[in-house]
Amino acid sequence: AGLCKALARGGLHVFGLPDYYSRIRGGHNFYSIRVSDQPLYSHEEAVHLLLALTEETIPHHRDKIVEGGAIVYDSKLPVSPEQLSGNGVQLLPIPLSDIAKEKAGIVLARNTVALGVAAGLTGFDLEPMESVIRQNFARKGQAVVDGNLAAAEAGYQEGRKYATDFPFKLERIPDAPPRMVLNGTEAFSLGALAGGCRFVAGYPMTPGSLVLHWMAAHSARYGVVLKHTEDEIAAINMAIGAAHMGARALVPTSGGG
Repeated sequence: AGLCKALARGGLHVFGLPDYYSRIRGGHNFYSIRVSDQPLYSHEEAVHLLLALTEETIPHHRDKIVEGGAIVYDSKLPVSPEQLSGNGVQLLPIPLSDIAKEKAGIVLARNTVALGVAAGLTGFDLEPMESVIRQNFARKGQAVVDGNLAAAEAGYQEGRKYATDFPFKLERIPDAPPRMVLNGTEAFSLGALAGGCRFVAGYPMTPGSLVLHWMAAHSARYGVVLKHTEDEIAAINMAIGAAHMGARALVPTSGGG
């Protein structure tokens, strides 16, 4: 999501798609980003640049990488060239973890390093990414902000080493109008408010619980009554009652509910 914001601040259109297993914890989680200088309305399966932070990422997505594309992976991962080869894909082992530890003092910052590598490879201006880093980490203190900025810059310089041979570029669009980046929950919730929703009842279940969280954070500002019920049947009954009293009501839920 941070990279989506950075690309949008660079004047580009973005479409992000998170993907995660239907379980409490674990599984292969990833985030796909499609970017263009023209409006986008969906994702696509083709991959031009794969940032692999875990070993299992590579076999999951290798066959979707287009010719000339690249796999950026942590050189600490126990993978072999034979596992990665094929389809004219460039293999870029970069010490993401080591750079993160050196620049930010924590291995978790390797994702920031990887984003810097992506910017360097594609020729994208690092400044929008730096502005997102400052915003995202501001509440954690200046030391964390500075560490992640240094990690992104180091990753950017690593990416520049391979930029000549990487054919897919992202150019910042000067004087582009400000672009809003919304996730599905935010867009859905804002649409509900614009449609006159004034009562929300629900029992937490992904992805419906995300709507409950957003509404809970904004209900007072927009005059919405929010009820966390004991089960889904109670939520439906409350919504029916609210509707009979003249309120436009909403029940966010999911298949299991």
